[in-house]
Amino acid sequence: MTTAFLFRRPFLLNALILALALLLSIALGSVFIPPQDLLQALMGRSVLSSTSTTIIYEIRLPHTLLVALTGAALAGSGTAYQGLFRNPLADPYLIGVASGAGLGAVFVMAQQWPQTLLGFYTIPAAAFLGALMAVAVVYSIARLGKTVPVTTLILAGVAVSSFATALSSFIMLYSNNELRRALAWLLGGAALSGWPPVVAILPYLVLSLGILLFSGHQLNVLQLGEEQAQQLGLPVERVKLLLIVAASLAAAAAVAFSGMIGFIGLIVPHALRLIWGGDHRRLLPLSMLGGAAALLLADLLARTLFAPEVVPVGILTALAGVPFFLWLLRRAKAQMFW
Repeated sequence: MTTAFLFRRPFLLNALILALALLLSIALGSVFIPPQDLLQALMGRSVLSSTSTTIIYEIRLPHTLLVALTGAALAGSGTAYQGLFRNPLADPYLIGVASGAGLGAVFVMAQQWPQTLLGFYTIPAAAFLGALMAVAVVYSIARLGKTVPVTTLILAGVAVSSFATALSSFIMLYSNNELRRALAWLLGGAALSGWPPVVAILPYLVLSLGILLFSGHQLNVLQLGEEQAQQLGLPVERVKLLLIVAASLAAAAAVAFSGMIGFIGLIVPHALRLIWGGDHRRLLPLSMLGGAAALLLADLLARTLFAPEVVPVGILTALAGVPFFLWLLRRAKAQMFW
């Protein structure tokens, strides 16, 4: 009983923090909605005015869910990359997801296509396509025969990321009219509103995060080294490809709808590994819960800190993430945390 409770305690704690973050995200804003009234409204016992009901169900609830899904995707993807590369500094953008998405989005903005067949989803679609194309190029460059060396994959990712970033900067330099818009997207933040973005991102995250959740054992085996994992019967190259595709799909979907938000996919998995250990069967779901809660709290600060102005959430995650990450490293400097 004690062992089972100790195993469940991290999930209960993270779920409680996430529930609190969800409640605060919906309740706080330009119009304050008392939490007790909000809970009754969400349970169907509405005591709110029609205006407050509209604010909850048409604006804040879909925005909150989109931010939570983005945080879960980034943290889950970061956990998979850190385990796959056996590197605590790996993040969801390591092999070109962010730079490819940025190039796709900036290119579309430079063409001034606010409305096309895809309507307001032109930019997310271009970002998503750019992210997947960048990962595909990185994987094809790194592949040697039937194997994909991790070191080569990382180096190829750095090269492709640098090229895509430089090309994005060049396009922005000669697209002055769209420079502010592009910068706002690159700094991160769920700009789209309503339920359609939530519905659009959900299938990709259900597929990608579902695969990652069932890959905890394989990631644990990979920590022994690829040769040892192969000797234990793990189809290493097939597992690596599956993990790269799933993690990249999750990160690409998150970036496409919310822009480039840093440090969530780096800090959350690393912090939870320091606190709860490195068993990926537990670390993956914990990271998804923790990533959702962390990004919700950052988004809440972004919306309320300088209200009515909204600060790009990517700025806040960087400002809060760097000192927190340094504190974690200082706390664990005498320990073997990997």
